[in-house]
Amino acid sequence: MKGLLKKLGGVVAVASAALIGWLAFYPPELLKVGDGYAAKIVCSNVFLAGRDPEAVLAEDVQAPGHPLLKLVRVSVDRDEQSVTARILGFAAPGRAVYRPGLGCANVGGGSAQALAAAGQVDAGAAGVAHDPAVSWPDGSKADIDPAIQSIVEDPAWTGPGMRAVVVIRNGRLVAETYAAGFDRDTPLLGWSMTKSVTAAIIGRRIAEGRMDVARTALVPEWKGDERARIKLADLLAMQSGLAFNEDYGDVTDVTRMLYLESDMAGFVASKPLQAAPGTTFSYSSGTSNLLSRLWMRTFDDPAEALAYPREALFAPLGMTSAVMETDASGTFVGSSYMYATAQDWARFAEFLLQDGSWKGRRLLPKGYVSFMRTPTAVSGGDYGSGQVWLQENGIRAGTGNFPPDTFWMLGHDGQAIMLVPSLRLAIVRLGLTPSRLRYDVQKLNARIIEALD
Repeated sequence: MKGLLKKLGGVVAVASAALIGWLAFYPPELLKVGDGYAAKIVCSNVFLAGRDPEAVLAEDVQAPGHPLLKLVRVSVDRDEQSVTARILGFAAPGRAVYRPGLGCANVGGGSAQALAAAGQVDAGAAGVAHDPAVSWPDGSKADIDPAIQSIVEDPAWTGPGMRAVVVIRNGRLVAETYAAGFDRDTPLLGWSMTKSVTAAIIGRRIAEGRMDVARTALVPEWKGDERARIKLADLLAMQSGLAFNEDYGDVTDVTRMLYLESDMAGFVASKPLQAAPGTTFSYSSGTSNLLSRLWMRTFDDPAEALAYPREALFAPLGMTSAVMETDASGTFVGSSYMYATAQDWARFAEFLLQDGSWKGRRLLPKGYVSFMRTPTAVSGGDYGSGQVWLQENGIRAGTGNFPPDTFWMLGHDGQAIMLVPSLRLAIVRLGLTPSRLRYDVQKLNARIIEALD
């Protein structure tokens, strides 16, 4: 019996060693994605938002995510301003590095050298708090409407995982609330709301005569094949026809792009067509990152492109906290990675409510915001022509008490901004609310519309 137990013990030891060796030297891609995701989220929240790394790991990564993420451990190097994540503390390491003005990017292998070559930008006024004695948008002072404030302070309306709600009415901040541990100075991730910011940046380049929505032959690698027929307008409207799998929870195009690829736009540009351009709606974060590369390549100097979002958009609007992050190749992740305070997200929303003007200065072409929210036929009217939604949770603009000109910026895990130009109303709701919780932000939006004078 002792001999048998000894043999079994030896078998277990060998199997354990083999498993450890396999995980250490040949980890499955799913584990690499998980560690890359953990490193990136922790890095951004530590170095942009000033949060505790273990709290971010537990609350933002492990609690709402894949069960395997509960096995992840992170280490923070504050001297190098980097975060490394490892499954079980040793396997499939993922690393993200912070650069002032450009946020965090996943790096691995040769991409670390590429990241260093990409440089950094002057953070300028990033993170500077607005004067609390001056009314928003010039300062951070709220001009509270008690009726609306009572709604945003009620968890029944704001939902589980809420971190910030800000309401803008007639150009004034009339209500705001924050969860414990967050405040008006905390930068929060917008996830896919970043796509609408990318569309606005492209609008700036159109206004400057450097881009045209009708242009084709957008990517040199597409020369001579059917992809050369894709228009800039097709990419903006999510009807390019490029193959791209947007499913999360496994190793798909979107998770591979975000956490394993150092050149996200290059990865997307290599995709084949799965439908003729302009014929099929297919929501694709890859499309938005390709758009980032296209507008950045309208500059001869990469440093000018890196500085452009802050100089051309964030600074004029007073969005001092806003940081759009790049990948390791130096291309902005225009699909997913912009951090800003709730008040700064609201400044961007007010800018769209004013049709792309700010304090009398026109930044976007006249009518460009109307173009952004013009429904596309191939989406069945669900999506606009410029990276915005025309329905949320099955409720369309023009139904119920939502005016016909309503549109939405939407992001993963419960990020939402509703914009209603005819009411001069914007409602910003940020948080960590996975879809499985079945929270419906439209109930909050409808309730606030009902409460308007």
